[in-house]
Amino acid sequence: MVWTVADIPDQGGRLALVTGATSGLGLETARALLRRGATVLLGCRDARRADAARAELLADGDPPGTLAVLPLDLADLGSVAAAARTLADDHGRLDLLINNAGVMALPRQLTRDGFERQFGTNHLGHLALTLLLLPLLRGRSGARVVTVTSGAQYFGRMAFDDLQGERRYDRWRAYGQSKLANVMMALELQRRLAAEGSPLLSLAAHPGVARTNLQVASAAASGNWLEPRLVGLLAPLAQSAAAGALPQLYAATAPAARGGGHYAPDGLGGLRGWPTEAPPAAAALDDDQCRRLWTCSLGLLRQAGLTDLSGPEPAPETPGADGSRA
Repeated sequence: MVWTVADIPDQGGRLALVTGATSGLGLETARALLRRGATVLLGCRDARRADAARAELLADGDPPGTLAVLPLDLADLGSVAAAARTLADDHGRLDLLINNAGVMALPRQLTRDGFERQFGTNHLGHLALTLLLLPLLRGRSGARVVTVTSGAQYFGRMAFDDLQGERRYDRWRAYGQSKLANVMMALELQRRLAAEGSPLLSLAAHPGVARTNLQVASAAASGNWLEPRLVGLLAPLAQSAAAGALPQLYAATAPAARGGGHYAPDGLGGLRGWPTEAPPAAAALDDDQCRRLWTCSLGLLRQAGLTDLSGPEPAPETPGADGSRA
């Protein structure tokens, strides 16, 4: 299936928030939505980089959409809550939430709230943002939440006995866990929304291998002279950030995209190509584990001070013929 930005339906009148929109996939996602007429909010933690991204997008010409910056640091739950309040006060609605921002394979660091930074930023920050913005998404025609994962989900494992990497920490395992958590929460949110009859859709997407600053930043942070060279050797396999953004744009806008769908490139085992629906990691299809992660994550967010969080109730479990769960 060849699907490009030219196939994005008209987005006039729609409001989209893209996290991590200063570069890479987020910047290209914002660019495509802006060109199709959306009002796009750039969710960014660095004001200087946000202003530079805004200037770059407006330098493309006279886009039919409008653009604004929303201060947002996903590694600080206070900032997440403040961003949600600002969006509610300024707009009172939201049509598209693109949970795109992320950090990759960093040495062990902590968020402002004391969580391991990759789990806290990539997963907990986005889950908190999503739950806080649900009231603005509900009731909006065609509203969608798209959570961006990566191919690292396929080697990710949920270490429920050590989610914060306090006893043992490997930066790539922590990254894989955070990306698996992304897709698990996207699918669990869809199950819960469907169970209550909500038309709001939750979807997941991954970009394959795309040229962004994540790989460079991760290699630089490694302290290993070999890793930057490996990034250079793999560069020919990578597609552009604009191509890597296509799966999440498809999930966000294509009429054929379905709630609970997981979209990825269609070539080279998901490394590059046109967007298509693809199976997520097997662990993300374990309903019990997804419910467990949801419950655990809400508990962590509430312990950190977000006591007013609420979300869809869990989908009812289906009993089998012998009384066991199907």
